[in-house]
Formats: sequence, C-alpha cells, structure tokens
Amino acid sequence: MVVRSSERLRAAEDVVAQLREGLGGVAVTLPSLRVDLLSLASEAPYPLVDLGRCNLDTALRLAAVLQGLKP
Repeated sequence: MVVRSSERLRAAEDVVAQLREGLGGVAVTLPSLRVDLLSLASEAPYPLVDLGRCNLDTALRLAAVLQGLKP
C-alpha cells in the first residue's frame, strides 16, 4: 500500500493534535510541538514530529508523568 504525501502530512498533523491534547490533560505543554516542515521538502515526504524544546519545569512534569505510566 502506497501512502500519499498528503495522507502522511494529515497523519502527522493528527498525531501532533493527539499529543497536544494528551499532554495538556496531564498539565504538560510543549510549546514547540509541531510537524517539522523541513521534513516535508523531499520528493516523498516522511514527516517528522518536532517535540521541540522546553524549560526545566516542563521537562520535570513530563518525566513525572512518564514515570507514573511505568508498570
């Protein structure tokens, strides 16, 4: 099955929205969360999700949330 570039972009945008919603639900905001536009520049784009940079407080909240998910 061949996935068209427009479908890949839509899937990347959808996962960014899901991440933003899920992280927001645990009070974590990654301000730079987005689809990496440079990854769309190739002939057959394979979009990357840019999680971006965050400050120490956000990183600590994210680490705490992830530790809470461990079995």
